[in-house]
Amino acid sequence: MLRLILLYGVPGALIVGAPLLWGMLAFDPAGGAIPENGAVIGYTTMLVALTGVFLGVKHYRDKVLGGVIRFLPALGMGLAISAVASLGWVIAWEISLAVTKFDFASVYFEAMIEQARASGATPERIQQITKEGQGFAAMYANPAIRIAITFAEMFPIGVVISLISAALLRNSRFLPARAMA
Repeated sequence: MLRLILLYGVPGALIVGAPLLWGMLAFDPAGGAIPENGAVIGYTTMLVALTGVFLGVKHYRDKVLGGVIRFLPALGMGLAISAVASLGWVIAWEISLAVTKFDFASVYFEAMIEQARASGATPERIQQITKEGQGFAAMYANPAIRIAITFAEMFPIGVVISLISAALLRNSRFLPARAMA
């Protein structure tokens, strides 16, 4: 089972990690701006990478278990594949931060302050955003917290896909294994 988890999780990790790493290395952190389409590209690659959950659970059901799987084992397999793929996201983010020295927390909250100013926020509200930003930056500097936050960006999507995959694939008539001729 570990072999299947890695067989479907590692490609997912590469699918999600490579564009993130490439995008961050190509991005000029000295410019101080976060690319507008970064979130769209990130979440799209997450969805593509997590198709491995469905494929892995189906492979496990059809090839290992003879075409029948119960919900909880299917969910467990999907969550394990999601965890491996999510680790790819975390590793790529940590490498990109280390290589580029990008201070994400500061840039993120500077953008929030600018947005607040542009929308006409009061000086008190801007001061509150600044204080929250400083607190977040201090928290984000802790690698354990930063890794947990980064993991939590992708893994919940994997949970949803794992639930859907387990619900669909527990029915042995849903995309049944093809008989070999």
